[in-house]
Amino acid sequence: MSELLTLSGVETHIGRYHILHGVELGVPEGQTTMLLGRNGAGKTTTLRTIMGLWRASGGEIRFGGERIDALSTPAIARAGIGYVPETMAVFSDLTVKENLVLAAREGEMDQTRLDWIFGFFPPLRKFWLSRAGTLSGGQKQMLSFARSLIEPRRLLLIDEPTKGLAPAIIGALIDCLKEVKRRGATILLVEQNFRVAQAIGDTVGVMDNGRVVHAGTMAELVADEAMQQRLLGLSLDTHQ
Repeated sequence: MSELLTLSGVETHIGRYHILHGVELGVPEGQTTMLLGRNGAGKTTTLRTIMGLWRASGGEIRFGGERIDALSTPAIARAGIGYVPETMAVFSDLTVKENLVLAAREGEMDQTRLDWIFGFFPPLRKFWLSRAGTLSGGQKQMLSFARSLIEPRRLLLIDEPTKGLAPAIIGALIDCLKEVKRRGATILLVEQNFRVAQAIGDTVGVMDNGRVVHAGTMAELVADEAMQQRLLGLSLDTHQ
């Protein structure tokens, strides 16, 4: 299976701190790859480095065979990569509509695609003209997610989308991610909810201390409790 995204020996320094230590990671095209690991392992830094928000200080990042590690964040986005940060990062003073217009190419939204997004996240239609700052946390996460989907993307980088969300919203996110993949997108997803990881992951990379220490299929990790304990310090069977 061909890899849409590859990281080879990627190093990242933030100030005087050395965060990523030679990350090696391949993301197969058309698959959902989970990036797992304990807090502080380097998962968010990896996504931010791919997106150019933090500059790699060593190694290579290739997307579709082309190096992107020297590109600006806007150029990386234009290449077809969408990013959903953990912080939700919506414009609080703008309406739901205005937030999505900003994310759309040339400010024009395709109504068919917009209706498709509303099908997963009905509150966005309801609060279409409301300021984003008045939304609940779950609704802001829906909006952040919708912004990454308003244009078709070859690759989505998603950082802990289910954190702090109600089960019903998590279910809608899972359904949406499955449909996004069915439509041909590739997904790299950081997630602490291992039930979600099990439900949608095809492949997995486990990070520890700024390195990828395990790569394989999600099914292999789910089936091996000893591996779960060794790599993650818990069992998927007992984690709720």
